[in-house]
Formats: sequence, C-alpha cells, structure tokens
Amino acid sequence: MKSLYVIKIGGNVIDNSENLYNFLKDFTALDGHKILIHGGGKIATQMSEQLGIEAKLIDGRRITDIETLRVVTMVYAGLINKNIVAQLQRFGTNAIGLTGADGNFIKATKRPVKTIDYGYVGDLDSQSVNAENISKLLEAGFTPAFCALTHDGDGQMLNTNADTIASAIAIALANYYDTTLIYCFEKKGVLKDINDEESLIREINPVRYDELKKEQIIHSGMLPKLDNAFAAISCGVKAVVIGKSDELGKLGNNQPFGTRLSN
Repeated sequence: MKSLYVIKIGGNVIDNSENLYNFLKDFTALDGHKILIHGGGKIATQMSEQLGIEAKLIDGRRITDIETLRVVTMVYAGLINKNIVAQLQRFGTNAIGLTGADGNFIKATKRPVKTIDYGYVGDLDSQSVNAENISKLLEAGFTPAFCALTHDGDGQMLNTNADTIASAIAIALANYYDTTLIYCFEKKGVLKDINDEESLIREINPVRYDELKKEQIIHSGMLPKLDNAFAAISCGVKAVVIGKSDELGKLGNNQPFGTRLSN
C-alpha cells in the first residue's frame, strides 16, 4: 500500500509569511502522496473588521452568519488558498486548491440549532468525504490543498473546522493508503510541562494515554485533540503526529518529529 501524509496547518503558519514559506518548502520535500488542509488564521477576522462586520464568537467558536460566510469564503478559498497553491508551485509541488464543494469531495450537514445557532457551519460524518475522487487526483499527480469550507449538496457553502476535515480525509483515505495524519501547531508536540519545550513526549499509545490523563499531565484543550487522534487511529489511520510546523523537515530526513500517537 502506498503511503499518504494528511497535514493540517493553523494560524501560526498562515499568519506568518516566513513560517509559511519554510513549511511549504519542507512539505514539498516529503516523498509520496500528500494532502494539505488549512484554516483561516487571523486574516478572516481582520477582513471582517475592515468591512465593518463584527466577528461573533461563543466559547471561542466563530458564529458564521451569512455576512461572515461571504468573508471566509473569499479569504479561505481565495486569498489564503491561492497564495498557498502559488507557493507550492514555486517549490515544484503540483498543487490544486480546493473547497469541499469542488469535485463534491466533502459534503457536510449544516449544524442543527440547539442552544446556540452557529449559522452556516458544517458537520461531517463517515460518508462526507469522497475518497475515491480524491484518490484519483492523487494518482494523477496532483497535491490537493483544502481550505476549511465544505458544501451541503444543495448549493450552500459551509464553514467547517479544519482539524475535523483533516481527520475525516485521513480516515476516508485509510482504505486506499498507508495514512499518517499530521497536525502542525506552535508546540513541539505533546509536552509533560506546557512551559518546557524539552519535556516532549515522543510516543503515546492508548494505555500510555490513559496514564497521562490520570496523572493530569494531559488535560483541558489537549484532550479533544488527542481523543480525535485516537478515534482516527481506531478507524484505520496508521498514526497521528502532533508537532511544530517548522520541524516538519525532520520527517523528510527520517529524524524524530513531534509526538507520535499509534496503537
């Protein structure tokens, strides 16, 4: 089975042109098939402010009303996505920039209104990703670069969490490839001490994860990330790696990179 890297980057890469340049150079150097997923960073919020559209957040989550959806569609699928694609072409990666609507690759369901109306936000399920069509792109020599937008099949674009998209793509393509899911963020990986970059935990399996939770070494914001990672592994993803974006080059040089989660 051929290998595949599914790599998600966040605002710490997107918002800094030097970080983005270095990351995309390292991304290009990785052998084999790869897919990039990116969010929107601070640019969508800045653009909203310039247009006089107030950003609405509840518990840190963006409420996507119709005006906000127009902005994130312009920024994620346009400005950020095409800049990334142009940079990747510069380095020799034949990238193709996509939303979930393109090629019907990712179809979501609008989040139902419960206590909070999140607006035009998409939720994914096990049938959301068209793995066969994405595989055709990969086999044709293209490197997909997905932004954090999906569609509902009825003509409506939906803002969708980039971490969730990355996980759904990795799980769907695990039937076709030896898939490793990589989350790049601002820390070296999972740390025993959040303030000490040298306290990196290199490997975590389910038993070790339970121990780290009991010892309160892993808690709060890191829990949902790791819960989702182990859920992806239980669905066929070979491994999930959490690491610092500017150290991705280590992976290409067969050096230890980040925290590796596996069974």
